[in-house]
Amino acid sequence: MEIMEGLDMTAMQIISNVGTARSSYIEAIQQAKVGNYDEAEQLIAEGDEAFAEGHDAHLKLLQKEAEGNNVVMLLILHAEDQLMSAEGFKIIANELIDVYKKINKN
Repeated sequence: MEIMEGLDMTAMQIISNVGTARSSYIEAIQQAKVGNYDEAEQLIAEGDEAFAEGHDAHLKLLQKEAEGNNVVMLLILHAEDQLMSAEGFKIIANELIDVYKKINKN
């Protein structure tokens, strides 16, 4: 039971951190859209910090799995889904920021 509670807490840590990261990436796109590129880049950096925390927690779970501990469960799968979603949003945010910079430069 103690291991499960730790897994639940880790999963929620991942979900919370990468959710924050995804929100920062989306807000960065919105700031770039109105020409606030410094703010957009700051939001990307903030998102990267939150994402790194979630990614580190995920890495620890993978290490436990490699050591023979079965940690896969629905909440962990959801956390991984959120992790990948945030990473995708970062890629899209960076691309859109570049596009807005080019559009507004002309």
